[in-house]
Amino acid sequence: MTDLKFKIVARVKTDLEEIEKAISNNLTPYLDLVSETARHILFAGGKRLRPLLMVLSARLCGYSGNHDKYYSTIFEYLHAATLLHDDLVDGARIRRGRQVAHGIYGAPTAVLVGDFLLARGLSIAAASGQTKIIEVIAGITENMSQGEIHQLMRRQQLSLSEQEYIEVIQRKTAVLIQGACKVGAIIADATAEQEAALSTFGYNLGLAFQMADDLLDYTADTTELGKEIGVDLREGKITLPVIYALRDAQSSEREMLERIIINPEFTQEEFEKLVKYLNDCGGIEYTRNKAAGYVKKAKQALEIFKAGFTLETLLEIADYSLDRGA
Repeated sequence: MTDLKFKIVARVKTDLEEIEKAISNNLTPYLDLVSETARHILFAGGKRLRPLLMVLSARLCGYSGNHDKYYSTIFEYLHAATLLHDDLVDGARIRRGRQVAHGIYGAPTAVLVGDFLLARGLSIAAASGQTKIIEVIAGITENMSQGEIHQLMRRQQLSLSEQEYIEVIQRKTAVLIQGACKVGAIIADATAEQEAALSTFGYNLGLAFQMADDLLDYTADTTELGKEIGVDLREGKITLPVIYALRDAQSSEREMLERIIINPEFTQEEFEKLVKYLNDCGGIEYTRNKAAGYVKKAKQALEIFKAGFTLETLLEIADYSLDRGA
């Protein structure tokens, strides 16, 4: 665990404990198989980043009620649902260091439990009685689905541009984190300025988070990552380090890159050769710098708020999005 992660976890220890209880208490499936499958993904060591961001955003806007943890579960349920579906679509074998749900319970169960978690999130949103919250959650589910479809359509497509990559991760990741921060502001009856600031914070944080996550495929090891190294590339996902490398590669280098990228059965030696090139050509550094730029924008969005414990914690979470190795 990095020093920054340890510091953040210590700061929000009570919040995380209460979120954990709420995730369990609000699951309420009717069938044991649903509960068992959902808990397999929900309690496999996730960071609870999205519900935590909702709770902290509400607190930053002066929320003093006792329903924040209840509503925060929406974002963990939606996130878990996408993981269940994505792992199946991608043919993944490991998630958070454990066998994927569909490998244990079967593909039909994984799909249907993912559907249940999406529905559960919408039910909790509906319980708020606020149309605005329901609209935010419905918009998130639409965008996440489109993001995954867009990525699926562009698998192994070497023509994928940086702008198109940004469009994919906006929908896949940024809208959920943005929505968590925005709903936090909504339940706190925040001003329009505060809501817009937190929405901007979450959006930029989400982009940085996904870029840093994509980097881990080339910079982490299996223990740190909780899934197999190089798995994104094997699944045909073209991410920013590779886009950058392909854009500026000479013909001989490009031939080498293309040969590895389009072959899901690439060897460890070939993968290491690719990683070395991504480092040498600046693709890794370029992606880090882009992510850092989004973190800067995220932090700037919070300048309208007064200094304090909650603001400092959110700023540290933004910094941690770039420090994902542990």
